[in-house]
Amino acid sequence: MTNKTHFGYKEVETTEKAKLVGGVFSSVASKYDIMNDAMSLGVHRLWKDRFIKDLNPRKGSKLLDVAGGTGDIAFRFLKSAAEGAVTVCDINPDMLLEGKKRAIDKNILQNIEWVCGDAEKLPMPSSSFDYYTIAFGIRNVTNIENAIAEAYRVLKPGGRFMCLEFSHVDNPLPGKIYDIFSFQIIPKIGKAVAGDEASYQYLVESIRKFPKQEEFAAMIKRAGFENVKYTDLSGGIVAIHSGWKV
Repeated sequence: MTNKTHFGYKEVETTEKAKLVGGVFSSVASKYDIMNDAMSLGVHRLWKDRFIKDLNPRKGSKLLDVAGGTGDIAFRFLKSAAEGAVTVCDINPDMLLEGKKRAIDKNILQNIEWVCGDAEKLPMPSSSFDYYTIAFGIRNVTNIENAIAEAYRVLKPGGRFMCLEFSHVDNPLPGKIYDIFSFQIIPKIGKAVAGDEASYQYLVESIRKFPKQEEFAAMIKRAGFENVKYTDLSGGIVAIHSGWKV
């Protein structure tokens, strides 16, 4: 019997999901950053600033940023970590191309590497990074547990895992407003700005299928991480999860 998984609210074969997600991000790559501003009213920039502030990277440290596509986290890391180096790993070559273009525009050409690779099978040696980050990407992998296990593998002892991801709003009234905006407005913005309503319908649905905060924290603990915690931002619209490889 073939394993099944979810692609948004649709049930698909496990072997098909990566291809379907790849199609989504290839479709939206050129408009990805513009859409992030439109969907979040620019607040995603504040979330990412807070993410890097909480990471608080050491001088000369090495970061692996997975699903890092257009470089938002990588650029912030290099600004924060003196003499730091970052490897951006993304499974989608179109997203990486956009990131490389942005790096050239920003004249960020040193201490940054772009690698096409799968979060579930990272092409990096074990115990080779001080930090592992993944922002708005882990909900799109086929097997979240495999991705977390790979994060643990590539981190050095004492290394830190951090994830920024859309999460769950428990307060009923803000939650209802958020649902209305998500399902009725965001796909229409996707159609108007990126010419792609279906991809943004998937992205909204994928958020609702992602594990709640406590459940995701438990998954991180099961992978072997210690001192696991999370912080809700914007009432739980997003959450920062953190753990350490001791």
